[in-house]
Amino acid sequence: MSAVAKEWVPALFGRSWRDPAAWATTADVFVILVALSLPWSTTLVAIFAVGLLVSMCPFLDVRAFLQSLRRPICAVPIALFVLAAVGTLWSDAPWAARLYAVGPTAKLLMLPVLLYHFERSARGMHVFIAFLVSCVLLLAMSWIVAFDPRLALKTNASYGVPVKNYIDQSQEFALCAVVLAYPIITLLRAKRTLPAVLLSAIALSFVVNMAFVIVSRTALVTIPIMLAVFALLHLKWRTIVVILCAAIVFAGLAWTTSPHLRRTTETFARDYRLYKEENTPTSIGNRLEFWKKSLRFISEAPIVGHGTGSIHALFQEAAVNQSGAAAEVVANPHNQTLNVAIQWGLIGIIVLYAMWLLHLLLFRGEGLAAWIGLMVVVQNIFTSLFNSHITDFHAGWMYVLGVGIAAGMVLSTNSREAALGTKAR
Repeated sequence: MSAVAKEWVPALFGRSWRDPAAWATTADVFVILVALSLPWSTTLVAIFAVGLLVSMCPFLDVRAFLQSLRRPICAVPIALFVLAAVGTLWSDAPWAARLYAVGPTAKLLMLPVLLYHFERSARGMHVFIAFLVSCVLLLAMSWIVAFDPRLALKTNASYGVPVKNYIDQSQEFALCAVVLAYPIITLLRAKRTLPAVLLSAIALSFVVNMAFVIVSRTALVTIPIMLAVFALLHLKWRTIVVILCAAIVFAGLAWTTSPHLRRTTETFARDYRLYKEENTPTSIGNRLEFWKKSLRFISEAPIVGHGTGSIHALFQEAAVNQSGAAAEVVANPHNQTLNVAIQWGLIGIIVLYAMWLLHLLLFRGEGLAAWIGLMVVVQNIFTSLFNSHITDFHAGWMYVLGVGIAAGMVLSTNSREAALGTKAR
């Protein structure tokens, strides 16, 4: 190393170590890495999330951060975690099960952290772009694995699913496809045809993959709802009719040309028939059985629930001397409301619904950040009818990232507009 380098390198790192802007940039990089890794890995998400927290510590304005936690949009997610922690006190489950059940709610503590950071950072959209790029890469890998399953990154992979599972993959592809509708319409109105066509091709690629490779039944139900929200908020009635007709034509073509889509749709009726007539464990049959038993559990402890980590033991007890679908034992009733109500009763439901409502109301305005946040919340609410998508790792992190970053961006924009309005007066 030259004499100049020996002097320059320590000086550079010495200045960076004391520079708040450098630490803020580092925090941005860690969040981008979380977004890039989320479609692929759970371990990397946890590592990069810890890196984010460490990089925020040296120059964190503790007073401002604590003050931000007093806002309801931050306080309610924290309250859900606190309820899970306190709920261990009246649970009859083993302590290992109680503490393990607290873990899925811990990610909600990252939501106010991200909100606070992206009120001050201008790189929120970089994170969303990183997530989109990662999903496009996953899309390409999905097609590759569909043609050659040996290239999947996990053993015994499902058709067209290189990593994780088809429910998580469909969740990502559906969100990206619907969210892209907003910038596409914005670009078309600004007569920027080329980027609009490029984004349209990407969105259509996600839809085609779900139509011809693999899609979850949850996505089939929630995508029309998300598109209906977009149409009602951002399109004129004439445009809605034209797009609806085009969507019907596309759906008809997909139905007639995609055996996979037909099989996926037909399983709704088949699974229900097997469950009702033969008591055979099926996806739909099991859910109906879980929900029926869950309502009974809730009626036994309606206010505060059975406590954190109690679900598995309750289903285990209810499965004694049962057969078929009724003998299935789970630690997750595949419905977020029931998941919360069994453990924390009416109090838990109030906290969960308050969180969803507050976050929905936050994203009522215009702009891409508000649209992204709105779609993340809407998707989470409706997919949580069939899964526990707040407490599940992947979907829960999608919610935390999407809402936390978008909320920070929206609040930052609102603050700037309010400041400009004050100066104008």
